[in-house]
Amino acid sequence: MKKIIYLYALLIFIVSIEIYASEQPAGTISGRVLSRTNEKPLVGVTVRVLGTNLGAITRGNGTFAISNIPPGVYAVHFSYVGYKTYVNANTSVPSGKNVNLEIYLTESVIQLEGAEVRSSYFIKKAETVTSTQTLNSEDIRRAPGVQEDVLRATQLLPGVAVTSAGRNDLIVRGGAPFENLYVVDNIEVPNINHFGSQGTGGGPLSIINIDFIREVSFSAGAFGAKYGDKVSSITNISLRNGNENQFGGKATLSATGFGLNLEGPTNDNGSFLFSARRSYLDLIFEAAGFAFIPEYWDFHAKFNQRLNSSNTLSFLTIGAIGSVKLNNNNEENRFDNSRVAVPTQKQYFSGLTWKHLFENGFTTVTIGQTLTDYSTFQNDENLNKILQNDSREAETSLRTDVDLMVTNTGQLTFGNQLKWASKLRYDVFVAGFFRTDNNGIPQELSVDTTFKTYQNSTYFSYTQGIGQHKFTLGGRLEYFNYVEGKWLFSPRISVLYQINPVSAISVSGGRYYQSPSKIWLIGTPENMRLKAIQADQLVLAYDHTPLEDVKVQVEVYHKWYSNYPARLWRPYAVLAPNGFDDISNDIPFGLEPLLSEGKGYSRGFEIFIQKKLSEIPLYGLLSFTLSESNFKSIKGGYRPSTYDSRIIFNLAAGYRINQEWELSSKFRIATGQPTTPFLSNGQRDWENYNLGKRLPTFHALDFRADKRWNFTKYTLITYLDIQNIYGRKNVSNMRWNSKENRIEYGRSIGILPSIGVSFEF
Repeated sequence: MKKIIYLYALLIFIVSIEIYASEQPAGTISGRVLSRTNEKPLVGVTVRVLGTNLGAITRGNGTFAISNIPPGVYAVHFSYVGYKTYVNANTSVPSGKNVNLEIYLTESVIQLEGAEVRSSYFIKKAETVTSTQTLNSEDIRRAPGVQEDVLRATQLLPGVAVTSAGRNDLIVRGGAPFENLYVVDNIEVPNINHFGSQGTGGGPLSIINIDFIREVSFSAGAFGAKYGDKVSSITNISLRNGNENQFGGKATLSATGFGLNLEGPTNDNGSFLFSARRSYLDLIFEAAGFAFIPEYWDFHAKFNQRLNSSNTLSFLTIGAIGSVKLNNNNEENRFDNSRVAVPTQKQYFSGLTWKHLFENGFTTVTIGQTLTDYSTFQNDENLNKILQNDSREAETSLRTDVDLMVTNTGQLTFGNQLKWASKLRYDVFVAGFFRTDNNGIPQELSVDTTFKTYQNSTYFSYTQGIGQHKFTLGGRLEYFNYVEGKWLFSPRISVLYQINPVSAISVSGGRYYQSPSKIWLIGTPENMRLKAIQADQLVLAYDHTPLEDVKVQVEVYHKWYSNYPARLWRPYAVLAPNGFDDISNDIPFGLEPLLSEGKGYSRGFEIFIQKKLSEIPLYGLLSFTLSESNFKSIKGGYRPSTYDSRIIFNLAAGYRINQEWELSSKFRIATGQPTTPFLSNGQRDWENYNLGKRLPTFHALDFRADKRWNFTKYTLITYLDIQNIYGRKNVSNMRWNSKENRIEYGRSIGILPSIGVSFEF
């Protein structure tokens, strides 16, 4: 409570200094406009700042600059003959600063006689893509209750469920968190979270600094042939380049931590970005006497250099350090800590990218590396070790992509990716009492091993426009050296029928494969014979844009799973790690015998309506999902999956009162997920896997208020974010309390207020 009082006092103090605000110097919007098809600069693009009489025309290298813009938030309009007109909403112009934009326009292949040419606030890509939405950094920042976390923001999109209010795992169309792919500036990253769950894809908080984000593209299924080795979704995060015209920065202080960003030019054609952030949750938790005390840092650095008009080099590195201290000074704390797998993680990913433009396309080459050191342990209440996991997962990749316009209406994309993991090391101990087979016999695990894996993927994709319609045909040939059936081919197809300039129907389908998570392979020697998971998908979509700033999308989908990891010692269950790793609750990390005999399906209906911020200062989105997800293991018939949320509804809306004040709110409701009941001895009744009573319905209302002050040489931004404003303690899981011999429910903490202050200079 003292923390909240102090932070509110800080906010009041900041508000009180508004009367001292002096003259607010104008800002500048500059940047480059490129063709999305071949990434060449576009000359002669008309750029206008809506709501003003200011504008510019792009020069020979695609650059533009518009000065004397009063501080505020604007929509910037881009129009060019032969390309779709685009409006970049939410362009924030701080006092006396330059804002740098990088805009990609898509060629217009729809030519209907007498059709009205309209602007669009939504990014239109050349290839035929269903189930895809795009967000920018301001969309993420202003969303209430998401804590400026890119993955929490995507949880608002259709088809995405959550495991709990305290985690950002993506449950996409019934799939487990390990089925999702994360790509950051062309680098595939296994997990982009602090304290990320090993072998899966979720965690409590993303390490990606949203101030660096240019665009986030989220595909919920039936994505094209360019990406693979995941069967549910892609979150493709493109980071912006630093400001080439002006040095600047930003200092942020929030309820959970503080950070510093710096950016600026390195020379005439180069720029840098840098940030460092640290949480002070450890100070708060320790002062409050909590038993579990987390601490983390993260660091970002990006350098971009245009060598000449045809060649660009960029380097990116992002790292994070996280650790947890335990307060075991009393019996209650020791018992609470005995039910948690305590993580310490050191991770980084980095990549060097060369981009070369040629006459009718471009090529991109990225060499990248990811590395995570895991050190996870769990003690019983007497401080005896029952789990110890010291692992290192490192992987190097070389990726080459080529995009070609082979005709005026035909685009060919092809490429190859080689990945080799030469530093896989596992030193793992699991106590036998907590790792029992299907007869209840203890099966202690003690492994100290290293091994290597190799993967290669070659893909092609061709998109052809036929009048106002188009189709995409593609395929992937994949090789995994550590699974049975090492060579796998995945066909992909998509067709779009343009009904009129504002409405279209599309159908997409394909086959998708995913290799087993590395840590599953050490559960038993037989796990080295696991097959790649297979999922066949079909999506039918209707897309309608009734207004320039409003989009309506309706989709139906069906996924068929096979070769899914089934649990030999839990023969009615398939593998579904959920991030709540606790050896006393279940065998963690897939460290058990697995067979590729599971089957399943997921099907559903989705509606998505989005209103972008425009000259009408109201924005928001509505998403509704009706679905079911069922799996079949070694024994028994089809049962609801662990992540079977039948109904999900999200409504988020905001209103910009003026250039200084903005209010927003979000409401979410979802049916509870299935549970497995407990027997009287505290063991789970695995024969009734996922047939127990569902968890209570999840619902919560969040609220956020943002206020900006523009001073002579800097801008001050404050916000108040209140999560779960009516204090509902949502249930996220249930487990057995061995101390009291009863079932207990994991609940959220109720109302969670937060205050933040950002100082831009």
